[in-house]
Amino acid sequence: MKSRASLTQRNAYLVAGCALLITIVILIYPSVAFEASIEGLRVWWEIVFPALLPFFVAAEVLMALGVVHFLGVLLEPLMRPVFDVPGVGAFALAMGITGGYPIGAKIAADLRRKDLCNQIEAERLASFTNTADPLFMSGAVAVGMFHAPGLAGVICGVHYISALILGVVLRLHGGSQRPQILERSATKGNIFKRAFHELYKARHADGRPIGQVFGDSVRNSVESMLLVGGFIMMFSVIIKVLSVSGVLRLIEWPLTLITRLLGIEDTLISPMTGGLFEITLGTELASKAQAPLLEKLMVANAVIAWSGLSVFGQVSAMVSGTDIRMTPYFVSRLIHAVIAALITVVVMSPYGQGLAKLVTPVFSLRLAEARATFPIRLLASFADLLTIIVIMVGISIVIWFFRRIQLIFVRVKGVR
Repeated sequence: MKSRASLTQRNAYLVAGCALLITIVILIYPSVAFEASIEGLRVWWEIVFPALLPFFVAAEVLMALGVVHFLGVLLEPLMRPVFDVPGVGAFALAMGITGGYPIGAKIAADLRRKDLCNQIEAERLASFTNTADPLFMSGAVAVGMFHAPGLAGVICGVHYISALILGVVLRLHGGSQRPQILERSATKGNIFKRAFHELYKARHADGRPIGQVFGDSVRNSVESMLLVGGFIMMFSVIIKVLSVSGVLRLIEWPLTLITRLLGIEDTLISPMTGGLFEITLGTELASKAQAPLLEKLMVANAVIAWSGLSVFGQVSAMVSGTDIRMTPYFVSRLIHAVIAALITVVVMSPYGQGLAKLVTPVFSLRLAEARATFPIRLLASFADLLTIIVIMVGISIVIWFFRRIQLIFVRVKGVR
């Protein structure tokens, strides 16, 4: 107990010291801090706010109307065996893929608040469903930073494949969450009847009129977006003043020792340091580094998977008020970054590049969307969301159907 208390005390001193250091640096460079704050506000208002708000509102409305509960029953046969999470977790996965950070974590927290999953399941969902959106990776990173549209399929593919692998690995976190009653319910009765029954039950339990549901959803979503905007502005200021003051160079020194042991170019240290704080800064620095393309992509994909301390702060705000712990999320981000870097090596091999060419046409549509107007991009994102959900529901129903046939066959054989 004493060692834990002393560790907590040391952490408190460290956090207080870092906050004091940042405050002093901001006071020394007020004009730099002001300009960085304005830039962070611009990014939030012009890009993040209009892109994420519709997803935030849609998630709350669908949950209140019982649609998420409906999908949860249909997707249980898929999500439970693969990721050991309830079927409603598929909604967080689909929204996370199409909406980007931090919508996956927000939905996982909402599911926990409504007791649709337990603590361990919510921590798993927050960790592997909280992903970057494809428009950022294909449009901003592949085209805007690397100036190579052909890399869109590689970057997006690596990110989502590593996220799914992380989801399977997270089955080890907290042990099995699959009690026998859930295993029996996966094959009990007609899945469609149970899905509609859950939808009716959830809607009846909520009881709010449609107008109130929409109003509350907009109000709560705007409040969440203000938190996200605050984190974007603050980290924009922190990164800029630490960079100007030279503090970031102190962080780069220990990284130099690690990269030299691994045989990685020293020019990639700055992207790693920048990516530690913010995803856009890290990926942009990686694209400009004087290093082989493979190493630049490894760092960029690792940074996208890590997501940066800015997204960490946003996730922390989203899960506030729940029992979801940030330590498993932190460890998961590290694992995701390592998996993404390793898969990059595989994908960039001659055999892997052949497979990537099959994926690239899918993301070439994304490149066209990135240049389109915002309403077109938004409609395309919702179309992608619907496509992902339909595909997952189709796979889940096929699994349920074959399990039903297997169960009937076993019963018939037992009677004989």
